[in-house]
Amino acid sequence: MWVGTLKFQRVEMDYAAVVLLEVIYMIAFLVLTSAGLAVVFGMMRVINLAHGEFVMIGGYTTIACAKAGINIYFAMLVVSPLVVGILGLLVERLVVRQLYGRMIDTMLATWGLSLLMVGIVTFIFGNTAVSVPAPIPGYALGEFQMGGYNLFIIGIATLLIICMWLVMRFTRFGLVARGAMQSADVASSLGYDPKRVYMWTFTVGAALSGLAGGVLAPLTGLLPSSGGAYIAKAFITVITGGAAVITGTLSSSVIFGTINQVVSFGSSPVIGEIVMLAFAVVLLRLMPQGITGRFFRNAP
Repeated sequence: MWVGTLKFQRVEMDYAAVVLLEVIYMIAFLVLTSAGLAVVFGMMRVINLAHGEFVMIGGYTTIACAKAGINIYFAMLVVSPLVVGILGLLVERLVVRQLYGRMIDTMLATWGLSLLMVGIVTFIFGNTAVSVPAPIPGYALGEFQMGGYNLFIIGIATLLIICMWLVMRFTRFGLVARGAMQSADVASSLGYDPKRVYMWTFTVGAALSGLAGGVLAPLTGLLPSSGGAYIAKAFITVITGGAAVITGTLSSSVIFGTINQVVSFGSSPVIGEIVMLAFAVVLLRLMPQGITGRFFRNAP
């Protein structure tokens, strides 16, 4: 009887550790998928509805490179951000730069661009799911089997947040970008071209989207329509977080990641998604300016 009680307690502790790790993983997932959109929206007030397709193209780039024999870590951490960053640069120069200050027009233009990218990817790769094996094997946590690659995603998300904070706080580019966000006229009077700042900010946001797609590619099979799943979660995370790029993304990711996984473990993943969306609606109703607009006004 005593042995049975100890075993039951051990299983409960293992289960609690599994839930905790899955919550942290979901937070990391939301941080990765939202970072690029947060940079573009927070710094430029541009809602890029092609963000999901940027993430999707980053994933396809990693898969194509891996199948071509390129090291998968190099593909996801270097090639995917580079490819999507260049794509973002072209999009900003050809489309977005004409629409600054016209939010609805920008949303419509980027939505049309997302449909174009879905069509191009479908033409190139077909409409069947493609995937690449995760480079890190799973591991046992007591009686539970866990995905080892999830720990890698958690590590990448942590490094990303730290690097973004360092860039925003201690580099000239970060300070100039924040200054241009607050007052383009002041940035211009100091000798900086706001349009050039916006160009590189959009490019960096696109590169972060490519990084997210590349890192997440080994988790599930990719379809040309996969961008829709990414944009939905990223959109509610960024809008609910508010204008502060780092603090807003991290705080909303923690809230939604915890709610999603706790409810999913208690019921089902579908219910977890529904509860997360419902909570986002309530949160925006209570705090129209987002979490950082209410609590962290001067946070980066």
